[in-house]
Amino acid sequence: MAIRMTRQLTRQITRRDFAALAGGLLLSTKAAAQTETPLLTRPIPGSGERIPAVGLGTAYVFDENNETTRSKADAVVQALIKNGGRLIDTASTYGDAESVLGEVTATAGLRDKLFIATKLESLDSKELKRSLARLKTANVDLLQLHNVRSKQQSLQRFQEWKKQGVCRYVGITSTFRRDYPAVEAVLEREKPDFVQIDYSLDNRGAEKTILPLAAEIRAGVLTAVPFGNGRLFKAVHGKELPDWARVFANSWGQFFLKYLLGDPRVTAVIPGTGDPGHMADNAGAMRGPLPDPDQRRRMVEFIEAL
Repeated sequence: MAIRMTRQLTRQITRRDFAALAGGLLLSTKAAAQTETPLLTRPIPGSGERIPAVGLGTAYVFDENNETTRSKADAVVQALIKNGGRLIDTASTYGDAESVLGEVTATAGLRDKLFIATKLESLDSKELKRSLARLKTANVDLLQLHNVRSKQQSLQRFQEWKKQGVCRYVGITSTFRRDYPAVEAVLEREKPDFVQIDYSLDNRGAEKTILPLAAEIRAGVLTAVPFGNGRLFKAVHGKELPDWARVFANSWGQFFLKYLLGDPRVTAVIPGTGDPGHMADNAGAMRGPLPDPDQRRRMVEFIEAL
């Protein structure tokens, strides 16, 4: 519990402090112009269905099902939709996040406007029924097996649920480098529709093995912890966005997200936030140009030099 709270506070304080120093979200005339540009969507490789490239992660932000959290979640989900987003990623183990989202989306009648992904810890039908009940839905768009650790892990049960209409896509996840070999083995053998992996500008290990393999088997890629658990905002604390980066980003948040979206193998990024202003800023990464390969290399050099 202490570790979870520390992570949560690190995320919130880091971004809040940065926003105050940087003068809010760095919105400008250029940022306003970006809202007129086409929205970035990416195809799910296995089906061709297109989804908006920025979604919402819910780890550590909607843990407690109370009026304050539900109000916060409602504002964030509304900001996601208003700014062109659809994807929300949650899990059976994210505290009360599924329940909070279920109440918010059911009350406002938002289910059909959203692409809902959740994660189970095991191939347990009771856990699945609990998640669906908490989310107040008969099915989800993406059902993922959380934190794959075994190279022999089977997804047969998930595929059966997919055939039954419980979900439209199946996937696997991991945010632990030590488990990458297991992720690779399961990807290659089971060929899920999606893989969710930890990937950020200062954590690029997935580029070497997971992303190439995902492209090979035509799996969509969701990037977890795209801000590096707050490390990236700490690294640029008090610093101005460099002029060369303003060509494609209007804030540090967009800078970090657009590095990931600059890789066409990434289907969507799912930064977590409990702040509707930050959600709107994150969604801004779906507008305007993306960094080219030379600019992405320069972004890496910039971060590594801090």
